[in-house]
Amino acid sequence: MIQTSGAADQAIQVAVGVVVNSAGQILLTQRAATVHQGGLWEFPGGKCAQGESVCQTLHRELHEELGILVRQHRPLIQIRHQYPELQVVLQVYRVTIWEGDLSGCEGQPVCWVDPQHLAEYPMPAANRPIIRAIQLPDQYVITPPALTDPWQLLCALDQILDRGIRLVQLRVFDERSTMYAELVKSAAKACRTMGADLMLNAAVAEAQRLGVDGVHLNSQRLWTYKARPSGLRWLAASCHSVADLQQAARIGVDFVVLSPVCATPSHPHATILGWERFAEWVAVATMPVYALGGMSLDQLPMAWQSGAQGIAGIRGLWSE
Repeated sequence: MIQTSGAADQAIQVAVGVVVNSAGQILLTQRAATVHQGGLWEFPGGKCAQGESVCQTLHRELHEELGILVRQHRPLIQIRHQYPELQVVLQVYRVTIWEGDLSGCEGQPVCWVDPQHLAEYPMPAANRPIIRAIQLPDQYVITPPALTDPWQLLCALDQILDRGIRLVQLRVFDERSTMYAELVKSAAKACRTMGADLMLNAAVAEAQRLGVDGVHLNSQRLWTYKARPSGLRWLAASCHSVADLQQAARIGVDFVVLSPVCATPSHPHATILGWERFAEWVAVATMPVYALGGMSLDQLPMAWQSGAQGIAGIRGLWSE
């Protein structure tokens, strides 16, 4: 559940490092049997000392635990989690460049794990959203909604997949068209060939019938569910308010888009969030959040600094 009060003032602030090697594997360490949640695997890091910034804690903890000096990192996700006995706020960073011979300096076991296998390792509950953030890319491309030329859409899809895009939402509102099902199947095949995931903006039953990787719920469909629908690898949703984020958390959505962050021609009269309010709402979310609305690649660093997983878009990414 999302909290918007001052409860986090008493929470334990923790810096966490998602350390990535050149093969794209993620480092896990095992907690000692004698500590809280002992024996579980986790991402390295530790509590912030008094007067210490989160970044200072990250550098200190990874040097003490692993013997490395962090040279490059960026925000990945912030997670607020309530255990029965305590509350923690995890400030998670993706660490891609470091120096030193990495090892378990405190005698703790360490291992490198492919991202798709992270869920096989028993971890504290607070770490579960981190796995989703690791497995998701920093760009979420949404197709234009008009189905005027399926061939042209598929050709454009091939181009963005060649560009390295690995998460696509097919947003075509013409489900009664005879070409709709063939378009979805062709798009799913193209994505599968390139190792990308295809989300379908449609009813859950329709998406399951057509064999896509996940469903993206618009804000209206989001509120029709009391629990997560079964049989989905990915479940995403569109959010425009704190209430929407709370509903997404209740039903176990994997990630959301939050909009509109900036002005966009498709919704000229919409109330703009702006980066400051966007960051405030993301800070109390419990899942990865993509910034949507007026996004382009040059805004990706701002999105990261505001706590986002990355950016989502139609015009700014589809035609980039």
